[in-house]
Amino acid sequence: MEETRYDAALKMIGKNVRAIRNSKGLSMEEVANEANIEYRQLGRIERGEGNTTINSLLKIAEALKVNISEFFLT
Repeated sequence: MEETRYDAALKMIGKNVRAIRNSKGLSMEEVANEANIEYRQLGRIERGEGNTTINSLLKIAEALKVNISEFFLT
């Protein structure tokens, strides 16, 4: 199946979330706990699987102490 621009956007966001998390030396469990989301949900977001809500991205951004806009940079 052909990747859509929406799939590509989700993968870009996930890649950015993972890169920021790694640059801060934080585990997925630490970020998920701080953001009050499921560990598995964070994993799906980082892999660009499925869709996510703005609320979840805001929680993750807060946990990482970054502006949500950093997830959308190419």
